[in-house]
Amino acid sequence: MAPSDAAGTPTVEARLRFEVTDDDTAEAVGSGSLPVLGTPRLLAWCEAATVAALEPGMAHGATSVGTRVELEHRGATPVGGVVEVHAAQSYLDGRLVRFSVAAREVVPASGDDAEQLGKVLATGEITRVVVDAERFMARL
Repeated sequence: MAPSDAAGTPTVEARLRFEVTDDDTAEAVGSGSLPVLGTPRLLAWCEAATVAALEPGMAHGATSVGTRVELEHRGATPVGGVVEVHAAQSYLDGRLVRFSVAAREVVPASGDDAEQLGKVLATGEITRVVVDAERFMARL
């Protein structure tokens, strides 16, 4: 069930983009009083990137569950800001998969310049374990 390439070398990553809306703010999710991207929402986006990274190699009936999170939220993002989240597999041990995650602001294109990635908004590590979905749910 563990993801790997033909040589057994981990090659799992994903990039996702999100636009910050009023529903994503610290004020809306209950983690503060300001209208900026809330840490719980940013964490959910980072987890979504790890899920997206694993999904293509997942066996039928398998899923992954989060087991450990470490995230440093380093910068504020206003409503309307765009965030790119990158998750890259950094460790694999059987069914356990650890990811390095990073979130960066997306700086809009201006003139002839293409959009670019700006300041780092967050960095961290997320661990997931690949499980059989049916067996996992039967244990609850």
